[in-house]
Amino acid sequence: MRRVVRFRQGTCLIDLLRDIKVNFLKIDGGLVCNMLHNPINLAKVVSINRIAHAIGIQTIAETVETDDVIAKLRELGVDFAQGFGIIRLHSLKELE
Repeated sequence: MRRVVRFRQGTCLIDLLRDIKVNFLKIDGGLVCNMLHNPINLAKVVSINRIAHAIGIQTIAETVETDDVIAKLRELGVDFAQGFGIIRLHSLKELE
């Protein structure tokens, strides 16, 4: 059965996430890669992570490029990370 969720003005995104039963929420790389130099981005990452965990959703940080960002994400309790700081680019042939 296909489930359609309509986002209406005034609808809370948190309620929408809970209603569609997602398991993971990706945190945008634009927020993650600049969070150490931009306190607003850091506050957004912290908030997204806390809210997701409060409703039972695990988080994935995108565009994780440096060891400093990895350390901060660990400190914040983000569940997963992806980006060049985790693993370098591989050709699809190498992955066969």
